[in-house]
Amino acid sequence: MSAMRGLHLEVVIGATVLAVAYVAAWRASGERVSPARAAAFGAALAGLVGALNGPLHDLADDAIFSAHMVQHLILTLVVAPLLLAGTPSFMADALLDPLLARTATRGLLRVLTRPLAALAAWSLALVVWHLPGPYAAALDSHALHFVQHATLMGAAVLAWWPIVSPSRRLPSLPYAARLLYVFAFGIPMTIVAAMITGAEQVIYPFPASGAGVRVLTPLDDQRLGGILMWVPAAIVPLTAFTAVFFRWAAAESEDRAEANAFPE
Repeated sequence: MSAMRGLHLEVVIGATVLAVAYVAAWRASGERVSPARAAAFGAALAGLVGALNGPLHDLADDAIFSAHMVQHLILTLVVAPLLLAGTPSFMADALLDPLLARTATRGLLRVLTRPLAALAAWSLALVVWHLPGPYAAALDSHALHFVQHATLMGAAVLAWWPIVSPSRRLPSLPYAARLLYVFAFGIPMTIVAAMITGAEQVIYPFPASGAGVRVLTPLDDQRLGGILMWVPAAIVPLTAFTAVFFRWAAAESEDRAEANAFPE
């Protein structure tokens, strides 16, 4: 990433390219995109830019652990699901069709977007990048820091796929299975957060670069970061559960209304 403080142009440019591509694909297709879906995609890009730019990113670069955890939460629990929710099915399928046409990539995509593999990838990314060694290495290297964020967000997209898939080719789970899956979704982050919060000593590096902005001791900062992970790990799945439940109820009502309108 750019070493410039405050503004990281590569992130802003990347988000702008995605926004332009989204609008271009929308206009070229002639398909209708609901305002809610477009707003979700825009919010995802805004979250991406906000997480990786400005004061939050500078604090994370200064080794303020809790700020780094807020970044991870935005990327995985906000940006990832909003990207999926904001992508219309015609765009998702247009991107996936070339990959699904090839035997090797078709099999891989079908495995990775299913519940067990998606949760395994999500759990592995969370655990590996929150081990002290990989975490310290990411702080020391801008390139590896980028890889850390990209890996976490990519794994989060896979983990959210069974809940909010935008694709008709690789669809979400049925509603009942989605409700069960949502409970499992929060477990990996809860376990990692509990281990961080309960640690009795500092397990993450705190270079001198962050001394000028530190208002908490390293151990308190570490515990705050763990709590910040722990609470959303419970609240976000509960919110998703509620949304899925009401969508299921609405779908059941529509099916009953259609059945009454066109009796056999």
